[in-house]
Amino acid sequence: KITGVPSGLTGLDDKLAGLQPSDLLILAGRPSMGKTALAITIAANAAKYKAGELERARLKHENHTVGVFSLEMSAEQIGMRLLSAEAEIGSDDLRRGELREEDWPRVVDASQALAARPIFIDDTPALTIGALRSRARRLMRTHGLSFLVVDYLQLLRGSGQYSQGNRVQEISEITQGLKAIAKELNIPVLALSQLSRAVESREDKRPMLSDLRESGSIEQDADVVMFVFREEYYLSRSEPQMRDNEKPEDFQKRYASWIESCERAHNRADIIVAKQRNGPIGPVTVQFDPQFGRFRNLEANEYQIEDY
Repeated sequence: KITGVPSGLTGLDDKLAGLQPSDLLILAGRPSMGKTALAITIAANAAKYKAGELERARLKHENHTVGVFSLEMSAEQIGMRLLSAEAEIGSDDLRRGELREEDWPRVVDASQALAARPIFIDDTPALTIGALRSRARRLMRTHGLSFLVVDYLQLLRGSGQYSQGNRVQEISEITQGLKAIAKELNIPVLALSQLSRAVESREDKRPMLSDLRESGSIEQDADVVMFVFREEYYLSRSEPQMRDNEKPEDFQKRYASWIESCERAHNRADIIVAKQRNGPIGPVTVQFDPQFGRFRNLEANEYQIEDY
């Protein structure tokens, strides 16, 4: 049963029972894994659910807002990603204005659908955790905040009380501040986080809790820690080469095995729930559509979810 805000991803909602009020959720991954795309997907799905609630209850948008604080990308870029995913038109084509005649009705329909969803985007750069808290409170007062996304944690600043070299303490202040926002406003807060480069030096690239950059306080303060991992990204960069003195038939076997792995991983992503204070952990496999920057449920016959 889903008791929190739905993410729209069935396997993840089964594992988390939705995004729970007062929880701090961390979503981490290496570059090109799709952290921001996944966060935008979840925000759009949550807003779609809230818009449906509004329609059913005939309430105003002000009570069900999904807030997105983007410290890296502009509001226009976030909007373009939302439109690309909703219209199923490549973001490059949208940005360049290279649309076919049959694309325009989809753009119009997608724009109208998004306009009906209560999403608020703030793209102010270099916010302090105190400023973020003030803005979240104001958003709750004026629009009734129900869910908050922060992209990303390491771009927030502390209060300045720590020396420039003490980044670990500053990160601790930031994560404690994010948890305080979640508790005070009684909403789920989803904060994106970078991972250390240690992942790249391992043979198994799947992230672990120890990979969280400046991770002590992040892991400690979070109620849920999730990683997004796309094996396809690494496989595509590790095409087998023939070794010295390797028999051709052995190389062909290795190459065939690599092709098989690539096909199995094609347009797949794992959302790895590595920590959950009040529930199970383990991976959830979802579909990733790179051309639209969108995550979605696997088809029914491909559904995969594991509990540890």
